[in-house]
Amino acid sequence: MQKINWGIIGCGDVTEIKSGPAFNKVPNSSLVAVMRRDAAKAADYAERHEIANWYNDAAKLINDPKVNAIYIATPPDSHEAYALAAMNAGKPVYVEKPMALNYAAAKNMAAVAVEKKIKLSVAHYRREWPLFKKVKQLIDEKAIGKILLARLEFYKPPLTPAELSTNHHAWRVNPAIAGGGLFHDLAPHQLDLMYYFFGTVQKVTGITTNQCGNYIADDLVTGNILFESGVAFTGAWCFNAAIASDHCEIVGTKGSISFSFFNGNTITVITNGNTNIFTFEALQHVQQPMIEKVVQYFLDKAPNPCSGEEGAEIMRWMQEFTNK
Repeated sequence: MQKINWGIIGCGDVTEIKSGPAFNKVPNSSLVAVMRRDAAKAADYAERHEIANWYNDAAKLINDPKVNAIYIATPPDSHEAYALAAMNAGKPVYVEKPMALNYAAAKNMAAVAVEKKIKLSVAHYRREWPLFKKVKQLIDEKAIGKILLARLEFYKPPLTPAELSTNHHAWRVNPAIAGGGLFHDLAPHQLDLMYYFFGTVQKVTGITTNQCGNYIADDLVTGNILFESGVAFTGAWCFNAAIASDHCEIVGTKGSISFSFFNGNTITVITNGNTNIFTFEALQHVQQPMIEKVVQYFLDKAPNPCSGEEGAEIMRWMQEFTNK
């Protein structure tokens, strides 16, 4: 294989800017086909993005001989089935987060990839951002000494009735489709970065509840992790807060590192009373650095940037947090 010719299953909103155009912007990569169950929307997407082929049947895209790799960008309830179909066709898979509807499905996807010797990568793309690679560098260089604690606060106001009436938001709070609520939609990015920073874990615990009853999914989650390294993590996700907050602080014996996951482009490092701020430019296509690494991996030119086993491990943490 000299070039990755991608087919997208699920060319919805997430692919318009975040990922879709990037497949044509990285070396040795091209987007050649897209699929959406709504034929008119699939055709419209293909026309606007100048893609030669479109389908409203995933099997036809998977079996298109021009397609040699599959990107799955549907809601989580169909990730496992599409991934298995692609792997059974001998085609490597790049799958959106959360990796699957639940831990069992994610674990099965990872196991099938190993059994069939098919490459599988998970779209925990923030680990390839320059900002978070800098955080990792600071941790590894012990810029703030020995790491003791990571503390995450993520609060959002409740979805409005108007927002809940749209499919764009409604499926994200339907556990049958998303696996849970907004926690399942957003926390995989945050938790994967904790894995990227601190590695394997000893213990994971948490609680979850539905405090306001605006939808059937739980709207509050808290979690604690003890990493094998001795680092402790504590996180709180509240989706009915009056004031939004997106903050993570990593505390060490000599200082702290602070940043946001979704709403900022800076890292603040405090050591010995001195403050240093690192600023990064926003990315036009947020998945482009990760897609470049996945392409290199599929072409046997680089290691897997996020394996199926790693993606499944994040699903396990989420399951432990929510007890579901």
